[in-house]
Amino acid sequence: MRKVFRNSVVFLLCMICGIANGTQGGGYFAGTANAAEPPVQLTRQLREEPLNNQSGKGQKISKLSVIIDDFGNGQKGTQEMLSLPVKITVAVMPFLPTSKKDAESAHKMGHDVIIHMPMEPKQGRASWLGPGAILSSLTDEEIRKRMEEAIDSVPYAIGINNHMGSKVTGDERIMSIVLDVCKERGLFFIDSKTNYRSVVGKLAAEKGMPAIANDIFLDDVHTVQHVSKQLVTAAQHAEERTSCIAIGHVGVFGTRTAEALKVSIPELQKKVEFVGISDLVRERSSWRPNPLPTY
Repeated sequence: MRKVFRNSVVFLLCMICGIANGTQGGGYFAGTANAAEPPVQLTRQLREEPLNNQSGKGQKISKLSVIIDDFGNGQKGTQEMLSLPVKITVAVMPFLPTSKKDAESAHKMGHDVIIHMPMEPKQGRASWLGPGAILSSLTDEEIRKRMEEAIDSVPYAIGINNHMGSKVTGDERIMSIVLDVCKERGLFFIDSKTNYRSVVGKLAAEKGMPAIANDIFLDDVHTVQHVSKQLVTAAQHAEERTSCIAIGHVGVFGTRTAEALKVSIPELQKKVEFVGISDLVRERSSWRPNPLPTY
């Protein structure tokens, strides 16, 4: 009788486990059946191109977040970047001819959108900054006003990073105001690291905000070969530290950066998962996006 009872218990346990596993197998798509359908290329990636670097259950997947700066002015490489088959983060400069269009297109394609905020550098031409820049000569009220206007001008923005800004990101007065506005509006700030003496990380930590910063520039040399090499370095960094943030650009050489990305993606996907910056911020901190305004 004991043997029969034991066998019955084992049989019931197996049945229960089988049902549980069957539920988990369809959980992802079952749970998102009523959600908006993701873009075709991103859906295809999720379904047909799973990561191959998971050697065991519970192993953390290395993540690579690629931010592409300088959208908003119809720059070369814009369409090529938006059409990449992985999720990227589109950094849009405010107040430019295609700022709103680029932000809307990026959101529609399933990419993250952030504001690429012009900020005063230690050196460089003022013409490189663009309209609405944060300058060291501005008063506290003027800084706040420019930040608010920039946030209101770029649809679907969930964060901000700095365009140039080597002077401003080292200024505690200015960056304290910038971060206060970000926090009030539910946005995070990514330090592009144009100044290695930046105070952004310290101030963000003090204010209870995510301390997020760029790890590597992809196109500091404007060749496909160099960008491809930098992508490999970024993937290695991600594998060593579980994640990496890399910055590239649209612009005069934007098509080269886009080409290097497109060619490199299939091989890199064997090692890392391409994610939006919001995915990394959620993983690294308690930040959660506020409901986005409707445009």
